Amino acid sequence: MRYCRRTLEAAIQEASATFPVVLVTGPRQSGKTTVLRHLASGEERGYVTLDELGPRRLAREDPALFFQEYPPPVLVDEIQHAPELLRQVKVLVDREPSRCGTVWMTGSQHFPLMQGVSESLAGRVAILRLLGLSGAEEAGVGAEAAPFRPDRIGGDVEPWTLGPLFDRIVRGSLPRLSHPDAPRTSMFWSSYLQTYVERDVRALTEVRRLPEFERFLRLVAARTAQLINYSDLARDAGIAVSTAREWLALLEAGFQVLLLRPYHANLAKREVKTPKLYVLDTGLVASLAGWTSGDVARRGAMAGPLFETWVVGEVVRSWWHRGLDAPIWFWRTRHGVEVDLLIEQEGQLFPVEIKLAAEPGRRALRGIDRLRAAGGERIGPGAVVCLVGKDYPIDRLTRAVNAASIV
Repeated sequence: MRYCRRTLEAAIQEASATFPVVLVTGPRQSGKTTVLRHLASGEERGYVTLDELGPRRLAREDPALFFQEYPPPVLVDEIQHAPELLRQVKVLVDREPSRCGTVWMTGSQHFPLMQGVSESLAGRVAILRLLGLSGAEEAGVGAEAAPFRPDRIGGDVEPWTLGPLFDRIVRGSLPRLSHPDAPRTSMFWSSYLQTYVERDVRALTEVRRLPEFERFLRLVAARTAQLINYSDLARDAGIAVSTAREWLALLEAGFQVLLLRPYHANLAKREVKTPKLYVLDTGLVASLAGWTSGDVARRGAMAGPLFETWVVGEVVRSWWHRGLDAPIWFWRTRHGVEVDLLIEQEGQLFPVEIKLAAEPGRRALRGIDRLRAAGGERIGPGAVVCLVGKDYPIDRLTRAVNAASIV
């Protein structure tokens, strides 16, 4: 099975050279173990997975003996199965505080895992996030580039066109689906959902009503790229609003969704304003909606939201896969004028509109124009991400760029 180079490799190697512990976290089957084992192949590093009953029992019952059986440097896979091991990791690295790369770990359940890490390994661990393959990773380009920002788009990339892009959107980003011997997409996602609901959801919380949770998941997928209305979501799912909030937090903890916050000059207000919901893998959306081909998806009423969801996911990957937080927001006025993405960096805001069009034109800049009028010199160069064949300027500060430019 061929190995697809991941952009995160450079961040992992840098972190391992400066931190005693490296944790790569992300959704199930995103390639965490594969990338770490690939990097470990050139060094003498042991490997153990806590998916196996024997090592898991030893890690839980006798963490000190566990590290005698599997001495560092070692890669411990699926650490969330034995959080008891984290305190022993701390003891281990504190014996040799100057030694870096002692323990590599993977984990796929974000919230409880992060709680244990923060309690035991604060200041000792580099935490990196890995989602499924980006379009650039699959194409083998852009690994050395800086994360996406409208003022530094460049490079020789093959532009996406409508048909191939929607085939990719429906297939999804998980590495197993990119291989020549990949299983049928519908079968893969059905198994993935069953595993996620039966194992991860049960492990994260006391969700006893799994059929109701599955229905909730379908309703969430149908709302991708929309503002969240918890009351409507709870009513349609037949659950309490508090339960809807709890279950959406579970999906966020498991890297299934992103809650994108609105930009506000007051940092506190960003947290209380209504966020937008994005499912982080469009293959999951397509599976839950019953779309089996890109042709069906691109001709449906959700084609625009699907494209927007895919672009936002690519932007998130561009930052996360370089070991960085994604400094992204959206902007919306009380009258509903909106800019899909704002990238905040170096004291500037870089606006991004997302349009499923080949020639978006001047009308696509309505939100950006309003933002520039309100924000003045803080507003940097912008972009309209679309399916244009060749990038071109729409006005002096904004370019139309193909979605493949996100690397």
